Amino acid sequence: MTSTSTPPGLARFNDLEEHAALAALQEVCASTAWANRLLAARPYTTADELYAAGDAAMAELTAEDLAQAMAGHPPIGRPKPGDPTSAREQSGMAGASEKVRAEMRYMSMVYEDRFGHVFLICATGLTGEQMRDAVRERIGNSPEREREIVRVELGKINRIRLARLVEEDA
Repeated sequence: MTSTSTPPGLARFNDLEEHAALAALQEVCASTAWANRLLAARPYTTADELYAAGDAAMAELTAEDLAQAMAGHPPIGRPKPGDPTSAREQSGMAGASEKVRAEMRYMSMVYEDRFGHVFLICATGLTGEQMRDAVRERIGNSPEREREIVRVELGKINRIRLARLVEEDA
């Protein structure tokens, strides 16, 4: 059992059977390497300790691990059907005009053709226009620069999702 000073949501996570904890972590990030590293470091005494472990694991992902993590994210403007997490994270696009949504679909295809993966951005709190402008700006990046931006954006998404994991009610 975990310490009584550990926040309840984090204590629940720490106490999960290994397979259930791994499944929960892979809902946060589709990278097996990332999830396994966080799983191996349990138990966590504070959420900040968990977030720091997530950041450290993200920094060490290989290009293949990053590709696996990105594969778990649907294109902006097309959340996974029946997935409240992707719908919530992309809610700014839902309120965008049809023109902005069409521009985003087009720019996303151009981006995917250029980089070989979906355009990834921490969309939480962003408007459709901000997401469209970001893809326009980033499409000119080198593949190396874009991979590092994606790593940072994934880290932001993972922190938000980890916070939800350890803060949600039983």
